Amino acid sequence: MKLRSIVVVSVTALALSSCSSSSSDDQKKPDAPDASPTSAAPAVELSPLTGKPMTKGRPANPVFVVKIENTSAGAPQYGLDKADLVMEELVEGGLTRLAAFFYSSIPSKVGHVRSLRTSDIGIAGPVKGQIVASGGANGAYNKVENAGIKVFSEDAGSPGFSSDPAKYRPYNRLINLKTIAKEAKRKTIKNTYLPWTPAGAAARTATGKPATTATVRFSNATSTSWKLDGAKWQRTNGHAAPGKDFKADSMIVVFARVGDAGYTDPAGNPVPETVFEGKGEAMVFHGGQVDTVTWKKPSLDEPLTFTADDGSAYTIDPGKVFIELVPKGAGSVTLG
Repeated sequence: MKLRSIVVVSVTALALSSCSSSSSDDQKKPDAPDASPTSAAPAVELSPLTGKPMTKGRPANPVFVVKIENTSAGAPQYGLDKADLVMEELVEGGLTRLAAFFYSSIPSKVGHVRSLRTSDIGIAGPVKGQIVASGGANGAYNKVENAGIKVFSEDAGSPGFSSDPAKYRPYNRLINLKTIAKEAKRKTIKNTYLPWTPAGAAARTATGKPATTATVRFSNATSTSWKLDGAKWQRTNGHAAPGKDFKADSMIVVFARVGDAGYTDPAGNPVPETVFEGKGEAMVFHGGQVDTVTWKKPSLDEPLTFTADDGSAYTIDPGKVFIELVPKGAGSVTLG
């Protein structure tokens, strides 16, 4: 992983500040860039989710954040190989669920789709993601919508959902994002999700630890295993079909506080809520090394930034990223 100077990030932030406010694109106003240009001329917008140039311009669709089952009951997972960014979050019972971000590609088959959580407010907020879920508890649904986040759910009658005949409820729900995209309104995205390294930026000497495997523990019930395969970090105990899992250029572990969401599941168990704001420790895996840094996210709808041990800004090389949103104190990472 390359470390970049604070000056580079300041320039990127200045470029982002030129974007418009949260008005939707369907209003008759000049388009504002979704992310910073790579240079003064010619200006090429960068994807807010990968940091790579969008040579064909911004997609007509918004960012969709699809909630996907992450146990063997929901296997195989569909569409992850088309996602721009993926996040794993804690749910009740020590299990986890995925939040898969789709922007540059809108697949016709994604799943298996599950319900939303209040943790998704901080997950979707930075890029005005529109959540796609099978449904959600009333308490969770109300909090998400009150946060200004659009939700497409089967329970609320959204189109595009279908049944997988090989599965049973609640593990058989599929979504056609092309159908959802026909009625979704694109929102102006004024942030990049992560602080991307600008092209041509000078690098400092890497100081991270070597690592080619990692085990990310969420609870006694759930650990996700990773290995470096060539230049990509991949799950070794994931639930996608062979060859169809998400391949990460960088894998980031963010240790965040977990609280009580304020409601219970159908069995009466308290539902955890990962508070995706504030600051804490993070581990960034890229190539054959891992760097320990400090993450910061001032509010639920602001992007992540990172600081190296020496106090300088730490940026992420453009590419696909998988973020492990791990409980602070209860979670852990074992390197190999």
